Amino acid sequence: MSFTFKIIDKTEINSIIPLIQKLTNNKNSDELLKQRFAEMVTQNYECAVIYDGNKLIGVTGLWYCTRHYSGRSVEVDHVYIDDSYRSKGLGKQFFNWLYEYVKQKGYETMELNTYVQNYPSHKFYYNEGFQILGYHFLKKL
Repeated sequence: MSFTFKIIDKTEINSIIPLIQKLTNNKNSDELLKQRFAEMVTQNYECAVIYDGNKLIGVTGLWYCTRHYSGRSVEVDHVYIDDSYRSKGLGKQFFNWLYEYVKQKGYETMELNTYVQNYPSHKFYYNEGFQILGYHFLKKL
């Protein structure tokens, strides 16, 4: 299989909504996601995707910032690869592409959060060389 990895144009951001809905088990409406993504693309955010031909099969967000403890950093967000494409090495290929892409932009570290119960992702990220630095907390205001 031949896959294409790329950063999508901000005007195409709504094309990722079906994959985000799968990732989150339809937690939010399409309308709410459209509103949020419209705001996100105006911030330090890019969206990387994977295509199999013309079919969108993978997605992740990239948030850019500078942190006092890690320097120029990119935070990988909402990583999702369609179920039928998992466990075939595609995640590794995608992350290798991401590493090169963000290094070329001058970033020196990559961070991410993953849900506590998502054990397969933990193994993947450990194998990719990520280290656990702490816990992620969230409070709704």
